[in-house]
Amino acid sequence: MSAQPLAGIKIVDLTRVLAGPISAQMLADLGAEVIKIERPGTGDDARAFGPPYLVDPEGKADNNNSFYLCANRGKKSVTVNIARPEGQTIVRELAKGADVMMENYKVGDLKRYGLDYQSIKAINPGIIYCSVTGFGQTGPYAPRAGYDAILQAMGGLMSVTGHIDGEPGEGPMKVGPSIVDYMTGMNASIGILAALYHRKVNGEGQHVDVCLFDTVIASLSHWLQIYLVNGTTPPRRGTWGNGGMPAGVFRCTDGELMLVVGNDGQFARTCAVLGAPELAADPRFVKNNDRVAHGEEIMAIFAGLFLKKPLAHWLDELEKAGVPSGPINNFEQLFADPHVRERGMRIKVNHPLEPELSLIRNPLTFSGTPIKDYRAPPLLGENTREVLSSSLGYDDAKLDELKRQGVI
Repeated sequence: MSAQPLAGIKIVDLTRVLAGPISAQMLADLGAEVIKIERPGTGDDARAFGPPYLVDPEGKADNNNSFYLCANRGKKSVTVNIARPEGQTIVRELAKGADVMMENYKVGDLKRYGLDYQSIKAINPGIIYCSVTGFGQTGPYAPRAGYDAILQAMGGLMSVTGHIDGEPGEGPMKVGPSIVDYMTGMNASIGILAALYHRKVNGEGQHVDVCLFDTVIASLSHWLQIYLVNGTTPPRRGTWGNGGMPAGVFRCTDGELMLVVGNDGQFARTCAVLGAPELAADPRFVKNNDRVAHGEEIMAIFAGLFLKKPLAHWLDELEKAGVPSGPINNFEQLFADPHVRERGMRIKVNHPLEPELSLIRNPLTFSGTPIKDYRAPPLLGENTREVLSSSLGYDDAKLDELKRQGVI
């Protein structure tokens, strides 16, 4: 097998919470050495975002919680107080020998520490410096802090998410997970990889500006394009699909399924499965555009038909007919699914506080450079002495003095 795609790439990671750490974790999975800079004593803000926490041998909860664990595997944790001049010097020295530096501080904050792009570029002209923020490096909102839920609201996502108007519980709704953070992390990784390739070809480093606001706007894709084409904002559709029709959640005698009828052929086969083949010839429903125009009618008809038999029956028959459908899995059902098990989406790593800690694997699968060496998210400051000794040549006496002063 070949070396990991990013073997030999060194990253200094000053990001915290989720979007930036997710990106750095993806790059660590791909073989990059990621040095995570954390505050002495407290570490990444995510470590204090609430339970559940891992516990130490005495049963006491520490600062390794689920929020932190999901976004920091494969990294090295180095504690540095960047508010101290000595701490700033450490980060600059690490950045001098790095390929990439990542940060998600408020715009302008790192300039006062001499850790902004221009300062780092002066000592490492080829550096790829990625800033991950709520609103970007420019514009009237640039100084603001940004969190996922705020950007879901401001970026338009919540305006088109939620129950259909007129139904109980109508109104804007947040998507459950921090989906904008995750998408921003992916965009940051793409930007860094593109900049690394550009540097390889042209020898130039650069500043990569990635933000949650831009990401959520871009993610609205065809929904936002509808508005750009005709000035109309699509209505909230609850679980209804936004392409083929009918599409949505249907209740069976013992559970619910999600159905998406993507074309006219699938519609005819679904009607046959439901025991109502005549619906495929009904003038209201022959073509997809017809079914969209008569959406409430066809959804109501299908709802009545699905209520006649159990979930397993419909899923089996729809699969035989080649019609996309699936159960509404909870997390327990998800990890019990044979396909999920075969794909290995749940991995085990050896963590000091949990010998077989379960994590979610990287979703990328490579034929030549498979990701196999998953390493546990580090304990706070776990690698401080190792990194500063091997990368910067600090001896024990210097490390002890920096520790005594609260710099590391």
